[in-house]
Amino acid sequence: MWKPNQTGSSTPSTPEPVRPATPTGGATFEAARPSAAAAGAIPAGEQATIGKSLVIKGELSGSESLYIDGKVEGTITLPGNRVTVGRNGQVAANISAREIVVLGKVRGNCQASDRVDIRSEGSLTGDVIAARISIEDGAFFKGGIDIRKPGSEVKGGTAGSPTQATLEPAGTEA
Repeated sequence: MWKPNQTGSSTPSTPEPVRPATPTGGATFEAARPSAAAAGAIPAGEQATIGKSLVIKGELSGSESLYIDGKVEGTITLPGNRVTVGRNGQVAANISAREIVVLGKVRGNCQASDRVDIRSEGSLTGDVIAARISIEDGAFFKGGIDIRKPGSEVKGGTAGSPTQATLEPAGTEA
């Protein structure tokens, strides 16, 4: 044990007196997270994950963000949250969420109250309704795009409505 009259290290050999009585691991971990949240990452505690080996058929709904690295068939409804289709993800479903990020393959219509982001490795075949859309170089997209003002909701229609504009390559005439 360290005594005040000893020379050498002034650090006690046991750290217990320095530590508070309650564990602070969670508070320390949370304090380190704001930089990740500022970069657009979702904290792990607020995001569910469907792993590579999982196959889900049916209807997914909830109130937290979702990361899909497996296969999903059916419908995904997560209003106010983010749906991320990972590089290994294969989705054959209509997706409705605040934000949709595609790194894998999606076959179905996507409706986002905020934005749809198709990354360079991503593939989306289906119609998109969103306030904003981003398609990186190298990404695959086949479908229609309907840009809506933030806050406007789609009533009784689908992304594949006949009034929707389709993209034509520049320099071509109909």
